[in-house]
Amino acid sequence: MDEKHVSEVSSDSPSHTPAVESTQKKGKPWMHKSIKLGPLTIPAYATPQFQIIFVALVCFLCPGMFNAVNGLGAGGQVSAVDINNANTALYSTFAGVGFFCGSIANRLGLRLTLGIGGFGYFLYVASILSYNHNQNAGFLIFAGALLGLCAGMLWTAQGAIMMSYPSEKEKGRYISRFWAIFNLGAVIGALVPLGQNLHSTAGAVTDGTYIAFMVLMAAGFVLSMFLCDPRIVRRNDGSGIILMKNPSWKSEILGLFETLKNDYYIIGLFPLFISSNWFYTYHFQGVNLPYFNLRTRCLNNVLYWSMQIVGAFLVGFLLDLGKLRRSVRARYVLAGLMLLTMAIWGGGYAFQKQYTRADTLGLGKQHTGVDFTEGKYIGPMFLYMFYGFYDAAWQVTVYWLMGSLSNNSRKLANFAGFYKGIQSAGGAIAANIDARQIPFMTQFGTNWGMLAGSIIIAAPVIFFKVQDTVPIEDDLKFSDETVADVAPASEIKEIRN
Repeated sequence: MDEKHVSEVSSDSPSHTPAVESTQKKGKPWMHKSIKLGPLTIPAYATPQFQIIFVALVCFLCPGMFNAVNGLGAGGQVSAVDINNANTALYSTFAGVGFFCGSIANRLGLRLTLGIGGFGYFLYVASILSYNHNQNAGFLIFAGALLGLCAGMLWTAQGAIMMSYPSEKEKGRYISRFWAIFNLGAVIGALVPLGQNLHSTAGAVTDGTYIAFMVLMAAGFVLSMFLCDPRIVRRNDGSGIILMKNPSWKSEILGLFETLKNDYYIIGLFPLFISSNWFYTYHFQGVNLPYFNLRTRCLNNVLYWSMQIVGAFLVGFLLDLGKLRRSVRARYVLAGLMLLTMAIWGGGYAFQKQYTRADTLGLGKQHTGVDFTEGKYIGPMFLYMFYGFYDAAWQVTVYWLMGSLSNNSRKLANFAGFYKGIQSAGGAIAANIDARQIPFMTQFGTNWGMLAGSIIIAAPVIFFKVQDTVPIEDDLKFSDETVADVAPASEIKEIRN
């Protein structure tokens, strides 16, 4: 733990020896041993480094592959109507339960919550495969609704781990690493349909594409069961993760409302949350699907998610620049996000003026689309790549801002639940708007306005609530743990002496 503030030990605290012993490593000895393979050192299993990479691999195989499917535009189908209805069900359910998933994760534990979450992605792609043969929209929509529940659980567990496990000075780095590995899944997933459809001019992808995704998602679901118990995890300095020792359904439901009461300022970030998934529908169904043919959509998919990796690493590096105090960095990054919004979406406005929904997906229209061999492809290609870069910059920044407000895993699970629930409400509304055949320019304007407006609304929270470091006593107020439970033994000894 890199925090410099360690609360004073009160007169009724445990004696010196028990306090030090309580910070000793828990679990089996092998969990705390790193592995040396030549020049490469694999971090110990029970360390934040290993666990965050582990969670990233689960997301690589589950939501990463889901993003690859969705990025094809209409889930690889020609018509977006039923896919949009399924996405509406998905994000509506996600929004409904996501707000409470922090309480669920705190009560069930992060490992079980992550595992249950992984299953829904497998079933959803199976429903698209079924739809490919029987046009069973009911099963597709049901699978979307179930995925909403599962995704809420997976992303809440992931968010709590990603924001609370690293030390304060490393949060940007580890958030960006997670985002890069997660989106590498989408890149590899996107290469599958690209390879299968490179010489195809058809409108929909083949069964083999969906089966390949299902196999990979099943592997992610199984892998999630091997997540380490967070009570065993120790940072390099010996500090532990702040949790609840004895959570109950009552304590965690009350804790949800306690978070809203004591950390009311988080409401100022809600517009950032709802904007963060709103633009996916426009990117996939408003740009990639109508403007390009199938094989070019597949190529765009690879480029989009590849730029997510570039964006994540670059933004993560800037977020952890040690030469600037964290409060100053937070203000600069918010200003940088606004500049990106104006620049990239300004270019998007010029592009969107070139076509309409009626031009590309009107009734009776034969969907052909632009091919990557055509000269007019280059400009839209770079725009679509920058859309991917922008998504990573937005998501990594929002996670880092939430993580800068607390180091308490219990509170951050609630923050993650708020984020994913509200984000999904935005996704549901955006999918429903597209299903109603709203003009592409209207969708574009809604996205641009919401993104810029949400940054302005969030500014007061960032300026007044992000501290250079969060005192450990403040983090412990929202748990039943003590300094002796989570602080490094060296710091406890220093205070005792």
